[in-house]
Amino acid sequence: MSVAFVAGEAAARAVPVVAGALGAGGVAVAALPSRVRMRAELRRRWRTWALAAPLFLGALWAGRAGAFALAAGLGVVAVAEYARMARLERGERAVLGVAAVLLPAAAWLAPAGLDLRAFAALLIMSALPALLTGDTEHGFTRACRTLFGVLWIPVSLTGLVLLDGTAVALGVAVAFGDVGAWCAGTALGRGGPLARPLSPLSPNKTWAGVLGTAAATALALAAVGALTLTLWAAVLVGCVLGDLLESMVKREAGVKDAGTWLPGFGGLLDRVDSLLLALLLTMAVGL
Repeated sequence: MSVAFVAGEAAARAVPVVAGALGAGGVAVAALPSRVRMRAELRRRWRTWALAAPLFLGALWAGRAGAFALAAGLGVVAVAEYARMARLERGERAVLGVAAVLLPAAAWLAPAGLDLRAFAALLIMSALPALLTGDTEHGFTRACRTLFGVLWIPVSLTGLVLLDGTAVALGVAVAFGDVGAWCAGTALGRGGPLARPLSPLSPNKTWAGVLGTAAATALALAAVGALTLTLWAAVLVGCVLGDLLESMVKREAGVKDAGTWLPGFGGLLDRVDSLLLALLLTMAVGL
């Protein structure tokens, strides 16, 4: 990974880009005629973006302490939503909650400790509740779902701390990618080969959306001075597969959204699913 810069510098580059996008988006949403079916939904989404963007950029601007607070806060909420969908028991919920705080803390205070020993501990922690209760019917399923949740959410969110300024670029690019996917899917995904769904897991996700994601993420990375082929590929794959990954979890759980409290999106996992995988992939190729 050839692009590496401190979080403060990255946030300073990102602020005018994000502010400009929010301003343009606000004008566009406000100008929508009342007959547009998604008018109210788009307005709710814009308000959520307008609140979330300063929180995200402000936390990362504060350095690793702020990144830890952001990662831990997101992690605690996200693992609670995941545990509810996966129908995990109290012991597994406790493991996920502890991991959501301790892993970002370790990335902040002792990053050298995140090695094979840490992952061995995660494996043991994930299986421990089922082992101690002697669950002979569902113990293996419980352990696997817990370990998956730890890897998917707390481990991924350590990237907000470990990736420093690159995490800022990732967050901006993923946000642009989601908007690009929706715009391209709406404009180009009505017919023809680009209208084909990517997977039965999410029939509304089409190849037109992938095209829009690819263009929007490249534009965002270039705007914040972080465009490299490797980083762009990690963001693109994260945006495309991250959403499908969460759809897989929701399909098995039989729910439409991970939650209902985030206006315009559902739950926190519905908002950060792409970011989680993009962070994990970027760490895999860049650290």
